Amino acid sequence: MSGEEEAEAKATPVLVQLATRYFKGKGYKVDQENTTLEGFSGINRKFDLIVQKGRLTQAVWIRDWNRTIGINVIINLDKASEDVGLTNPIIIGEKFSDHAKSYANRRKVTLLTKRQITISPR
Repeated sequence: MSGEEEAEAKATPVLVQLATRYFKGKGYKVDQENTTLEGFSGINRKFDLIVQKGRLTQAVWIRDWNRTIGINVIINLDKASEDVGLTNPIIIGEKFSDHAKSYANRRKVTLLTKRQITISPR
């Protein structure tokens, strides 16, 4: 499955709404419309959200899976984000494997759980 297919695969409207509210509460501008960007490679990359705060623009993938998100998904997000010229991507999911957490820490990929975005103080 390509990164683009994965991005289209698993973002439920309820979780997208929760994520949008979370990011707006943190002072981000949230774009749900213009989320397909052409990469330097010429490949169109699809994200669930594009969030911006100050000069920093970040790509967001939302995965509403009832299983652990592994390192391959994090690597795909990182590569897709880098291809379109965005740094420090964000992924929202249920839980993440230890390898995914380690890679994300090294590469500055933000991992957010559904719990974190639902109980976040506004």
